[in-house]
Amino acid sequence: MQTLPVAAASLCMHKPSLWRSVPGPSVPPVQETLRELKLARLDDPHVAPLNALVRRWRGRGRAVPWFDPHGGGTGARVLLLLESPGPATMALGERGFSSEDNPDPTARVLRAAREASPLRAVDCLRWNVVPWALGTPEAWRNPRAADLAEAGPALAEVLQLVPRLRVVVPLGTAALAGWMRYLTMHPPVHPVVTLAVPHPSQRNTHARTEADQRLQHALGAAAAWLPELTACR
Repeated sequence: MQTLPVAAASLCMHKPSLWRSVPGPSVPPVQETLRELKLARLDDPHVAPLNALVRRWRGRGRAVPWFDPHGGGTGARVLLLLESPGPATMALGERGFSSEDNPDPTARVLRAAREASPLRAVDCLRWNVVPWALGTPEAWRNPRAADLAEAGPALAEVLQLVPRLRVVVPLGTAALAGWMRYLTMHPPVHPVVTLAVPHPSQRNTHARTEADQRLQHALGAAAAWLPELTACR
């Protein structure tokens, strides 16, 4: 019997029904090569505990993207907290990542803002307050109060694995609501700075410009809360 590599075997374990209905995107070869490199690193030490959570959630039938090994993983100091996985991420199926390298506008905005700040990719962990996809491929939806309550334990599990976290940047109303729910329902372990900004996907031109500016300023402020990072620049 042929033995699959660990990463490949983990991809074959579970297929949430939502993924089976999502059409696959046209992926440029360079992005597919990058994704293959990331899939081979799913169990690198800094993301192995986090991706173990993903495997468990997938085993329960949830459509959840992987944590990105090119990010900070368990050593991250800054959490970039979005709302829930979007159609572009979930169209990649079991090979999808929560990543600034994703081929969608939100990822591009986040990456540009991060690169314009002193923050490095390894300083940050990108994740969603509701880690699994919501709605259907024909009708994706934003998180509701019940979704945030259901996903609360999942967020707590992630945060327990990121002990060096110092700053959280919630992007959007739902992300902020879920984060504040967590803060007020759990005893604080150590002080964490919260810098809330609008979600990057603003339709109005003025609102989009303001959201971009606030994100850039927030990431600059987040870097200032990491003295060892500021000192080396």
